[in-house]
Amino acid sequence: MTTDSTSTRTAAITARDTADGSGTYRPTAEAGADLSRPSLLRLTGVELRKLADTRAGYWLLITIGLVSVAIVTVMLVFTPDADQQFANFLALAQFPVGILLPILGIMLVTSEFSQRTALTTFALVPQRHRVVTAKLAAGVVAGLISALVTLGTAAAGTLIASLSGADDLWSAVLMPLLGAAVFQVVSVLMGIAFGLLFQNTPVAIVLSLVLPIAWSILGEMISGLRTAATWLDTGLTTAPLIEPPDAGELGAGQWARLGVSVAAWVLVPLVAGLVRTIRREVS
Repeated sequence: MTTDSTSTRTAAITARDTADGSGTYRPTAEAGADLSRPSLLRLTGVELRKLADTRAGYWLLITIGLVSVAIVTVMLVFTPDADQQFANFLALAQFPVGILLPILGIMLVTSEFSQRTALTTFALVPQRHRVVTAKLAAGVVAGLISALVTLGTAAAGTLIASLSGADDLWSAVLMPLLGAAVFQVVSVLMGIAFGLLFQNTPVAIVLSLVLPIAWSILGEMISGLRTAATWLDTGLTTAPLIEPPDAGELGAGQWARLGVSVAAWVLVPLVAGLVRTIRREVS
């Protein structure tokens, strides 16, 4: 009796799962089973946790905050009172952050391969482009958080400077802040792009630092490259975002040059890295 009942249930399940008439077994979801893929928001949250959970990522985030505080402290001690304005505090805090954030973006990608977690990640989320999209979103969030940290330290430094009775320390706030946010987001996205392209932490870090500097030097030394350098040198095109007194107030031509340089240093390696990631055999 039991054998007949079991056989009947098995036949019913098989008939249900092959209802398309192809004869191929295709299991269907049981009632209440959650087979939905994770949302992009959830994947982004996972990538953000990876930044904080790994030892290198955690200490890099701490270093960004400490460097910002150190720069503001040095300015308070050594710069004249007239120069202790919010825009100046914020601008100087961007330079070391602009170096550290690309490294953070690189490690967000390359840690998957160096720590051999890519196999698990891509097994859980086979659509690799969704993983890359989540990493990009996490990078944008990290860049904005970094901008808020530098905002906080710059504001604290300005408040301390105001105790001396100096005036007009807050003459420019909004545009420098927007410029800093764009600068930091571009920096971290460039790191992610290089990480995707090279998929090796030391190589990606070295080349992300050396190649832009080498291009800047060549643009200065070779007269035939100077015009191209004004469009492709990220040091020149991002400078209006953070340099006072008009930080963040870019004209149409400056936005155009920034867009071209971002396309060359972020978009091109990002697309190439995405193609490589999708085609790479992970083991």
